[in-house]
Amino acid sequence: MHPVRSLVEMESHLASIRQSPSDEGMVEMIVSRPITGGRQVMDNADLNIDSGLVGDNWVNRKDKHTADGKPDPGRQLTLMNSRVINAITESAERWPEAGDQFFVDFDLSDENLPPGTRLGIGQAVIEVSALPHLGCFKFGKRFGKDANQFVNSTVGKALNLRGINARVLTSGVVAPGDPIRKIL
Repeated sequence: MHPVRSLVEMESHLASIRQSPSDEGMVEMIVSRPITGGRQVMDNADLNIDSGLVGDNWVNRKDKHTADGKPDPGRQLTLMNSRVINAITESAERWPEAGDQFFVDFDLSDENLPPGTRLGIGQAVIEVSALPHLGCFKFGKRFGKDANQFVNSTVGKALNLRGINARVLTSGVVAPGDPIRKIL
C-alpha cells in the first residue's frame, strides 16, 4: 500500500494546483465503477446522454440526493484534478480509489468553471453541475482525515479540490491524452 501525504505536504502542492491549465487541459486517467467498490481503469470510454459513462454503475445506483432515489443527472460524472490526487497520494495506482471517473490536468475551480460551463472532453460535451462534490466518509477512509481536511477546507472548496460533478450533453468517446477544454 502506497502512503498518502500529510496535510502540510498536500498544502505544499497548492501553487502547482493553481497553475493547472484553465482553457484547455488533458484527460490523464478514466476509471469506471462497474460495481459498488469496484474500479476499472479504461483505455477509452463512451459517454452517453442517458447513462453517463457506459459501463459505470451510476445509472443503476440509488441516489440519496433525489426524492425518488433515482440517479441525479447532475451527478452523472465526476472529475478530479490530477494534480490534487497527486498531492494526496504518491502513487497513480491509488487514484481510482478516489471514486472519480475522470482525472484531468485542468483548473476545476468555481472561478474557472462556474455551474453551467460546457466542456469538450474528447468527442463528448459535458456541463458542470451546481451540485457540490466534497470529501466524504469513504474518501477519508481511503486517504485519511488530512485528505478530507485538505479538500474540504475553505481554499479546497473554492478550488474544487475534491472535484466537480457534471452531466453529458453530447455523447462521444474519450481516451486518456484527449483534451478537455472550455466551450465558449
